[in-house]
Amino acid sequence: MGLEPPTLQVTTMKILVTGGLGFIGSNFCRTIITKHPNNEVINIDKIGVGANPANLQDLEKEDKYTFIKGDICNLQLINQTVKEVDAIVNIAAETHVDRSIADPNPFLQSNTIGTFTLLEAYRKHNDNAKFIQVSTDEVYGEITQGSFKEDDPPTPSNPYSASKAAADMFAIAYHKTYQLNITITRCTNNYGPYQMPEKFIPKTIIRALKNLSIPIYGTGENIRDWIYVEDHAEAINHVLTEGKPGEIYNVSAGNELNNVQVAKKILTLLNKPHNLIMFVEDRPGHDTRYSLDSTKITTELGWKPRFPFEEALKNTVSWYTNNEWWWTLLATEETLHPTPWKLRNAQ
Repeated sequence: MGLEPPTLQVTTMKILVTGGLGFIGSNFCRTIITKHPNNEVINIDKIGVGANPANLQDLEKEDKYTFIKGDICNLQLINQTVKEVDAIVNIAAETHVDRSIADPNPFLQSNTIGTFTLLEAYRKHNDNAKFIQVSTDEVYGEITQGSFKEDDPPTPSNPYSASKAAADMFAIAYHKTYQLNITITRCTNNYGPYQMPEKFIPKTIIRALKNLSIPIYGTGENIRDWIYVEDHAEAINHVLTEGKPGEIYNVSAGNELNNVQVAKKILTLLNKPHNLIMFVEDRPGHDTRYSLDSTKITTELGWKPRFPFEEALKNTVSWYTNNEWWWTLLATEETLHPTPWKLRNAQ
């Protein structure tokens, strides 16, 4: 599926990846180890809510892959670890908006304080390295017409996106104040293998496989631009290899669909009736539409998405269908709840 990525300039790098047992992090680690084997990966992850050691069990015996269990807020650990690397790719984050509404504190700690801790260790102990801050389109807030560009100001709508916007501001400030080689990527909604069941696409697939109703917030007209996670991983690698210090790069694939459309496509692929769709109460602060202009990364760095949405969604549905062993213990009643933000607020 898809074409082979273009060959970038050959470099040999030791890369510290934070949050490498999460969804995007594990796919990025696998991309580097399997497609760019000249590089070495050190993965640090505290194995929190969004992490799963099974995500990278196939890399455990690879010579160029090392795992360290640890929290990015642990300054002593981070100080020691950053000394040995050529680049830091900060992917570690709490990412689920529903959980951030119920309890914002873990998001502030992991996303903002964690990034600050990394930046401090970086400037004091290895300021010649590259630093990639992996962010999100949600920092811009919603947009009803057109698409956000990199110089548009952040206007976050929920605690999750606020914590990521704050981290971005620290990254920008550290570049300007200390002249550090820091770049930021902001990506649209990801999908693909190893995504936690609490997220929309895997949740829809798993509930459909169980013949459960498919909960859709509000009217289901909220629009997201979907990108296959391997495309995102390659975009990060392009920025790591070719990106310019102090720059922000939007990453998008041009697959804007509303939630009902995505749910119906999944149900069709699984031969399930569309009447499984059930509209539920909308969550607070639910942005109507996200959209990014990614002209900058395509024209300046030569990256472009390779995976067509229909084909990659089919691959994703097949992966979850054939890998029940991976998600069965993760797909709890609470995780699959129709309105998890209400469930947690009630506790």
